[in-house]
Order: sequence, then structure tokens, then C-alpha cells
Amino acid sequence: MAVIRHTTLVLVLTLIAGLSWAGGIEVREFDDPVLEQRYKSLTASLRCPLCENQAIDDSDAPISGDMREQVYVMLQDGRADIEILDHMTTRFGDYVLYNPRLEGRTLLLWGLPGTLVVLGGVLVVVIVRRRRNASAQALSAEERARLDELINRERTP
Repeated sequence: MAVIRHTTLVLVLTLIAGLSWAGGIEVREFDDPVLEQRYKSLTASLRCPLCENQAIDDSDAPISGDMREQVYVMLQDGRADIEILDHMTTRFGDYVLYNPRLEGRTLLLWGLPGTLVVLGGVLVVVIVRRRRNASAQALSAEERARLDELINRERTP
């Protein structure tokens, strides 16, 4: 009986320790549901500078917690979304934006996928036309003679 109590106590203490290491749950109070939706949208669209490819809304990194706090404070101050995004990119760089802005230096990033699709379409059209033209060409006299020879060879036993 004592073994069961000790085992139960160890399990409970392990669970409590694990929960304390998991970090606290952030509770944000919003009076306006639109403001809360903006907060969720902004935190989902900002990338954690420390994590590889994780938004700050689901990152446990301390810097993500600081960024979430800054977004919350700026929203409470009445700042527009573009102001918040500008502040974050000024502080952390364009890396924090999942969707980089369309600027001169990002034209290649935005234009390359469309350009590749168009080039792929043109390539497919060229290949299809070449094959169609190749199959429509008449046989030369030499090719016709070789074909007749093969046909005649098959007919004679």
C-alpha cells in the first residue's frame, strides 16, 4: 500500500513540475471582439525571429511572448495593423512577415512563381506542337521503301 502511495505522489509531483516548465498561459482581455480578431490575425501573420517557421501565436520562445505583448499593447493604444507591422519589421526585419511586402527587392520573390507557370505552359505548348508536326510529316522515299520491305516480309511465310 505504501508503494502505491509513493508512486502516486511521484507521478503527481512530476505532473506539477511538467506543468510549471510548460510556461504560463497568456490571457489577453479584449472588450471588443473585433480587436481580439485583429490580435489573433496579427500574431498568426508574424513569424518568430528565433523559431524556424513558426508564428508568434503558437511559439513558446520568450521573444515571441514579448512580441505578442507588444502587439497587445499597440492594439490597446489604438494603433492600426499597418503601424504594428511596420514597428515589428523595423525592429526585427522583413523576416517576421510571412507575406513579404511587394517592393523592388521582393519582386523576384513575388514574380518568380507566376513566371515559372507561364514558362511551363509555353514549354508544354511547344512540345505538343512539335510532336504533332513530327507525326504529321510524310515519310521519305527511303523510309517508305523500308516500311514496304518490312510489311512484305511479314506477309510471306
